[in-house]
Amino acid sequence: MSEKIQINKTGPSTIELEEGKTYWWCRCGRSKEQPFCDGSHGGTGIEPMEYKARSSRKFRFCACKATKKPPFCDGGHLEL
Repeated sequence: MSEKIQINKTGPSTIELEEGKTYWWCRCGRSKEQPFCDGSHGGTGIEPMEYKARSSRKFRFCACKATKKPPFCDGGHLEL
């Protein structure tokens, strides 16, 4: 059964990533490890998105889940 996406917060999460490492962006909004998946999506029908960092630097991940450019913030939270 597919459930609604939960808004975690209305603004981006800025996170330092390591080049070559794989991260799993939470799409459901239920994870306590935002913006990354902790497995809380189980049974929702909403799966996390894989992202492999191409460089070591800070990235702005979407936390409201309203972005049209996942997993990154595109300002969609300003429309909520």
